[in-house]
Amino acid sequence: MRKRKTTDSPHSSTDLSEGKEKLRLKQEVGLISAVSLIAGTMIGSGIFMSPEWVLHHMGSPASSLLIWAACGLLAMFGALSYAELGTIIKESGGEYIYILRIFGSFPAFLFTYTSVILVRPAGLAAVCLSFAEYAVAPFYPGCSSPQVVIKCTAAACILLLTIINCLNVKLATSVMNIFTAAKLLALLVIVVGGLVLLAKGQTQSFQNAFQNTTAGIGAVGVAFYQGLWSYDGWNNLNYVTEELKKPEVTLPRAVMIAIPLVTCLYLLVNVSYLAAMTPSELLSSGAVAVTWGFIAWFFYGMTISGLLYLKIKKPELPRSYKVPIIIPIIVLIAAVYLVLAPIIDQPQFEILYIVLFIFSGVILYFPLVRFKCHPRFLQRVTLHLQLFLEVAPTTRDAN
Repeated sequence: MRKRKTTDSPHSSTDLSEGKEKLRLKQEVGLISAVSLIAGTMIGSGIFMSPEWVLHHMGSPASSLLIWAACGLLAMFGALSYAELGTIIKESGGEYIYILRIFGSFPAFLFTYTSVILVRPAGLAAVCLSFAEYAVAPFYPGCSSPQVVIKCTAAACILLLTIINCLNVKLATSVMNIFTAAKLLALLVIVVGGLVLLAKGQTQSFQNAFQNTTAGIGAVGVAFYQGLWSYDGWNNLNYVTEELKKPEVTLPRAVMIAIPLVTCLYLLVNVSYLAAMTPSELLSSGAVAVTWGFIAWFFYGMTISGLLYLKIKKPELPRSYKVPIIIPIIVLIAAVYLVLAPIIDQPQFEILYIVLFIFSGVILYFPLVRFKCHPRFLQRVTLHLQLFLEVAPTTRDAN
């Protein structure tokens, strides 16, 4: 029987053996690109939006700086924990693949359902809208930019990045490296400007630095949400584990290089904001959404608990990197606090809606996944999407 020939996509490689075609992602992401992936996804629009909200909820400059430092430390601990997971389960997919392999298909489906429908689109929309607002502002000096222009620019940005990522991994990583350098340059300009103001003696924001500090656990939790929103991206390298060159080396090293760099930069950026803004600007009020923080840290906590399970129950599993067990314990405690603090301190109906949305996935899971009741129209949609997006299973019979 003659084997069928499969076209090699730019994202994959094939291997024919024992009557099967194996489709694998190409290992094209090295250490520099891995560092750029972490730093580039962490350094985004969030750092331009979050400082004033962290200060608003904490009430004082010094306490807000402590929150930023703690967020950086928590992101570091989380990333180191994920690095060990990446050396145990060497598959792409991040939280989904770890939850699937450790806890099973039901919680993994709930994560995917919530992430695909709510968290990822909302997060991407917020980041792109923020970028678009800054990008079009020079064309409308002295007045607010039209909302239709901002939204069209954001949509064009999403479309362009989607096309680039679909075309080629090398092209995507090259664009990512260039924009990471550009973002670092932009933040360095802010840092240098703030340090110049400090050198000139404009330090009114740091007088009585801890005065008016907020002590409520709910306010501190929401401040953490804002800071961690800016730091989010520390886990993104685990989504492309199969594309890493020597993942057992690349994952830990990229984490140790990228996150301390971003943390130091964020602290300097926030010092610059504090030096440049007047007290009235620093304490501007506004609504803060907790949707991302609640959902993200609910599933981060689940993933970290899976790592603790593997460390305690299955220490014999091969792994090239081991994080001290106290680190995932700290991350798990922080995740529990971040999920429960806003509920305990200031219960809101929004949290109830989020929980109901997460578990509404049950309605789809049991008929479609558990009992595999697939209507014909869904099969056709799936087939056309697989053809259009060049999606294929990793193995299939070739005879």
